[in-house]
Amino acid sequence: MKGICLALVMAAVLVGSAAGSSAGGSIDLVAYSTPKDAYGKIISAFQATVAGNGVSFNQSYAASGDQARAVAGGLPADIVALSLDPDINYLVQKNIVPKNWKSANKYHGVVSDSVVVFVVRDGNPKHITGWGDLVKPGIQVITPNPFTSGGARWNVMAAYGALRRQGKSDKQAVQYLKKLFQHVPVQPDSARAALQIFAQGQGDVLLTYENDAIYAEKKGVHTEYHVPKATLLIETPAALTTTGLKKPAAKAFYKYLWSTAAQKAFADQGYRPVLKSVAKGYRFVKPPGLFTITSKQWGLNGWTKVNRRFFDPNKGIMAKIERSLGH
Repeated sequence: MKGICLALVMAAVLVGSAAGSSAGGSIDLVAYSTPKDAYGKIISAFQATVAGNGVSFNQSYAASGDQARAVAGGLPADIVALSLDPDINYLVQKNIVPKNWKSANKYHGVVSDSVVVFVVRDGNPKHITGWGDLVKPGIQVITPNPFTSGGARWNVMAAYGALRRQGKSDKQAVQYLKKLFQHVPVQPDSARAALQIFAQGQGDVLLTYENDAIYAEKKGVHTEYHVPKATLLIETPAALTTTGLKKPAAKAFYKYLWSTAAQKAFADQGYRPVLKSVAKGYRFVKPPGLFTITSKQWGLNGWTKVNRRFFDPNKGIMAKIERSLGH
């Protein structure tokens, strides 16, 4: 997979799609690391519409948590497209995103879906197909750092939820997480950086978004991946900031994200469209044990509670696991 490295985008990049301002104004889009290609297509299509004529874009892509903190620290943003709700809610607390952002439309701000998958080496020489295979002796797992990457948090909760769905207790599922991270030799800061490290030859399996696996394939590198029977539905949100709400172009682009053209652009890049009419035209694997972050029967009670219990930087389960590993 080394060839993909030349095609991969840097984990963090700040790009102006047009120099200077224009009659249509400019939009500052701040997003997490993986959807750069998708947004590139969507922006081009939007600029070809009446509403997008003459509109320029400044785009920033990096790990979701880092992006939220950057915006809180002053990075200009009219639209934030991050990996998970807590990163946007962090900006709500900073009075940068309005409290009612999830009620913006019937999709609750979710622009695309995906699932957590296992990317394996060609031919799957280690025979990795289920969650139990990840903690077998000698297996190295690549996953990003859960305190910088939203993708990493999806991975963690997919693992926990899958174990609970298999009938394991909360204690057993937490112990599995500890064992799993003992098999993680390096934790990159973002999902895209993790893909790049795996592409360079490190690790036996990569935990990542399904769309990132499809992205690698589209870049001309054969990428074998498995959708585990039990896995988590990834729902990625976008929101207008208080600044963006004052810009007609930003509001028009935000609305455009749920258009047929934009949803097809997401789907063409490996994301599962949230628009049912578009989803019908694509064949995505439907795992029998698919669950969501609000699947209470598997110990998942929504991001607010999950974030507090698992990802609090001081008292969270993952903070304790990281400290036990000397991180």
